[in-house]
Amino acid sequence: MPDHGHPLQFGAFVVPDAGNPARTVSLARTADTLGLDVLGVQDHPYQAGFFDTWTFLSTLAAQTERLILFPDVISVPLRQPAVLARSAATLDLLSAGRVEMGLGVGAFPKGIAAMGGPERTPGESIEALDEAITIMRALWTPGGGPVRLSGRYYSVDGAEPGPPPAHPIGIWIGSYKPRLLALTGRVADGWIPSSMYASPEEIREMAKIIDAAARDAGRDPAEIRRWYNVAGSFTSREGGFLQGPSKLWVSQLTELALTQGISAFILAPGQAPESDLRRFAEEVAPAVREAVAAARGTTVPARDDQSDLAPAERTTGHAIDLDESTRPRLPRHPAVRQTGPGQSGADALVYFHNNLRSELEQIAGVIEQVAAGHTNPAAARSLINRMSMRQNYWSLGAFCASYCRVVTLHHTIEDQRMFVDLRDADAELGPVLDRLGEEHEVIAAVLTRLDEALVKMITDPDELSVVRSEFDRLAEMLLSHLDYEEEELLGPIARLGIVV
Repeated sequence: MPDHGHPLQFGAFVVPDAGNPARTVSLARTADTLGLDVLGVQDHPYQAGFFDTWTFLSTLAAQTERLILFPDVISVPLRQPAVLARSAATLDLLSAGRVEMGLGVGAFPKGIAAMGGPERTPGESIEALDEAITIMRALWTPGGGPVRLSGRYYSVDGAEPGPPPAHPIGIWIGSYKPRLLALTGRVADGWIPSSMYASPEEIREMAKIIDAAARDAGRDPAEIRRWYNVAGSFTSREGGFLQGPSKLWVSQLTELALTQGISAFILAPGQAPESDLRRFAEEVAPAVREAVAAARGTTVPARDDQSDLAPAERTTGHAIDLDESTRPRLPRHPAVRQTGPGQSGADALVYFHNNLRSELEQIAGVIEQVAAGHTNPAAARSLINRMSMRQNYWSLGAFCASYCRVVTLHHTIEDQRMFVDLRDADAELGPVLDRLGEEHEVIAAVLTRLDEALVKMITDPDELSVVRSEFDRLAEMLLSHLDYEEEELLGPIARLGIVV
């Protein structure tokens, strides 16, 4: 499937985690603030730990301004299609035309049955989805009189169309198997696979089934928009699909847009979700748009959706400062295991770094413990619980403040002793040492902001979201920095006999 020139969009795939409502809503709002285009939310009504997807999207419609609200995808066996059509049209009207519809046959039959839903074979599920789509589109089309459709699985008898949505709502199908892919080609406006279930190579083959079915139905395959839920990790080392620095993401997503016609990429963020979304929105999306526009011989459309944001929200100062593509690299010497003080120094550096990594994980755990206490309704009604929560805030602040001092002390020792010794021993190391020193300053600034947020959180629990944001930035930067330092300095420390 080649590029068909559809405008590129980028989005966030947010897990509707009911265990931490404040953070879940905050993550969705962050996606909107960052200027992303789509908010995808999975629908598993039988999952007790999840919000109801439709209620969640309806709430977010009032708290966001730009995002397309996209059930990714609705479990149709548990959603009566005529009612679903009314719900979608209503939300589209109330959100000024921001609803698109993802539909699926239901991935977990036992979960559907546990909720009182129908137990259908795969073939029956596909036939039922086809009927549901017909009913939904009929009820979105005004002027045709009462809708009467009698199907094997769904029927309506005289239902009046309406309310008409604010714009023509598109229907995407989440499909992987041949029969459902063929239905996608025959009737859907779009296709929404996920990289967690189908690799780029696999969706290339799946798309051939969609295209053939579209042509057999007298449709142009280019009419079917292809969106892709993706997951990956921002790391300093290049790995597989979306495993590496931002430039790798840009290259791989650009290729998918130009060779497979993917026009939207919806990111399921990882362990540092705010940081992942920020990098995706600020480093990856603009670069992919530019690369695709250059290949098409066009210009990137003007985007004014960030014009009202504060400068700190529109820029990526921390990401630019730690841009991996600009880091100096040293010539590689043969990997030889050294002995004596030098190797001991290299081992000591790794030991110190691993301690920092371990303690970073501990801070993440403490933050989540505080968050769980903060969102517990009983805590809001009990003075004792509130005092306990206050103590937790103090403990967290002390823990983080101590960690900040350790990181700062470690960097000071490096700057004033180890780096000096390395520079004296080998002038070729100068550019790398200069860069590492600059990154120490960037990380120090984030540590300061984290400390300030912790102080505010003691009296203002709402500051917890700021603490999370600054911690995510710290984790992103520090882990990348430690990896870079080890990649470039362990060999020279061992080879030159530097004592750490």
